[in-house]
Amino acid sequence: MQSCSSFIATGKMTADGGVVLGHNTMLGYPEADANVILDILPERGHRILMQVIPGWIHSGTDFFITDAGLVGSETTIGGFNSFDAKAVPEFVRMRRATQDASSIEEWCEIMKKGNNGGYANAWLLGNVNTGEIACLELGLKFVAFEKKRDGFFIGSNVAENLKILRFETETAETDIRSSSVARRVRWKELMREYSGKITLETAKTFEADHFDTYLGREFPGGRSLCGHNENDPQSSGKGNPFNPSGTFDAKVVDTALAKRMSFAARWGSACGTPFDAERFLHEHPQFDWMSGILKSRPAEPWAVFSAGEKE
Repeated sequence: MQSCSSFIATGKMTADGGVVLGHNTMLGYPEADANVILDILPERGHRILMQVIPGWIHSGTDFFITDAGLVGSETTIGGFNSFDAKAVPEFVRMRRATQDASSIEEWCEIMKKGNNGGYANAWLLGNVNTGEIACLELGLKFVAFEKKRDGFFIGSNVAENLKILRFETETAETDIRSSSVARRVRWKELMREYSGKITLETAKTFEADHFDTYLGREFPGGRSLCGHNENDPQSSGKGNPFNPSGTFDAKVVDTALAKRMSFAARWGSACGTPFDAERFLHEHPQFDWMSGILKSRPAEPWAVFSAGEKE
């Protein structure tokens, strides 16, 4: 999902020294209706609790925890231009890694084996048993891996590794008019501001953040971490002005929740702002072809989901 925002922090960055992970997904609103929390208890391998697009064998929206103590998310590497049709698709490798791996290193080795470059991602990973976090950026020709016990990693659809950025993408990483670059700058601002104070609750506020670093002010548009392209008279690299698309979920987890095989999630906008499809189409008749397709989405509360829950 190109246009996701994510961060992971640990050690001196967080209030309790544990791992905190947050992620939200941006998509066109007509496509963003279905969300499922899938609890998988396989005959072999680790139990998985993950957000998933219905019918998929991997996450797709890419937020997961496992009973090995692993937590993870991804943001798509934007402007990527390589692909090997004979290698192994991402969805196969992601599901295999998440089910089979007992450590960050094992997870990454499975993801790297047979990598085809398709759906190229930066994976933010944590081990809540060791307090370690890592970032795996999978290009096709180049792969970058970094792990730490103190610090953070961010994801906003811009490759951090210079070889991947320069040789495998077409991203202009200094053009702050674009959503990915503006969100990358905002993540770094938030990490500086909240160093040593990051908690599950601050992670929720990050996912709902509306500051536009290009405009230098609060504006819920295409460049904010909580994306609202429907409000934006500029395209921000995401299609037409006022395009009905943006953030349609938010997920957060910390060490305490992950050890209970639980995470918190919110459907609809990460900030809780409802979307009124009828009003939107009245105000923006250029999208009238979406009548009957575009659905309203009410404000939804944060809720905790746990493995083993009964309906």
